[in-house]
Amino acid sequence: MAAGKFVSYLRVSTKRQGDSGLGLEAQRMAVSDFLNGGQWELIGERVEVESGKSDANRPELERALKLCRLHGATLVIAKLDRLSRDAHFLLGLQKAGVRFVAADMPEANEMIVGIMAVVAQAERKMISARTKAALAQKRAFYAQLTPEDRARLLADGKAVQLGGDRGAVLTDTIRAKGVSVRQERSKARANDLAADISEIRASGAVSLREIAAGLNARGIPTARGGTWSAVQVKRVLQQAA
Repeated sequence: MAAGKFVSYLRVSTKRQGDSGLGLEAQRMAVSDFLNGGQWELIGERVEVESGKSDANRPELERALKLCRLHGATLVIAKLDRLSRDAHFLLGLQKAGVRFVAADMPEANEMIVGIMAVVAQAERKMISARTKAALAQKRAFYAQLTPEDRARLLADGKAVQLGGDRGAVLTDTIRAKGVSVRQERSKARANDLAADISEIRASGAVSLREIAAGLNARGIPTARGGTWSAVQVKRVLQQAA
């Protein structure tokens, strides 16, 4: 039984289908049947007229994903192939942090993305194994050299220093990367909110408190799922600047 917030994404392959509604009503019916019963809220619906092979040009899908991110909603589609036939694209969707479910195969959310995650993990392990093997070969080569030969190669830039205690450098690198990731996420969310904030301002809101009230009225939660305050709006505006 469906529960929570949802954003519906419908797609047809040709403009003629989009104009006539062919295929769209069947998709709406499938989504409606899936959501039937339970405690759920449909935040919005986005309709795409685009070829299934063109994953790079999906403006309505981007708008649907934006709504999902803003409201903490789940993307619901009628059929799995309506979203994409491209495994790489689905992995990108998982990375974006947006949940999705197919009405014709509700378990596909975890099943397919989970399988692809296993494949990606296996590939990473193979890359790691090849890297370790290459480093082992380098170490074996350097071990055969005299200290003078190793020093000369290092001086000439034909060798690199292997081993050693690099914990402090690694810690700083990880910390900097973590800060960068958080900043990128904050920036992305600020960009997602930009259009809504512009509309709220256009309706007459001037102060930060009024903008916060407008966001709350639209049912858009903060990044942590709470309600908006003037201070939080100020931070978002600073990040979007």
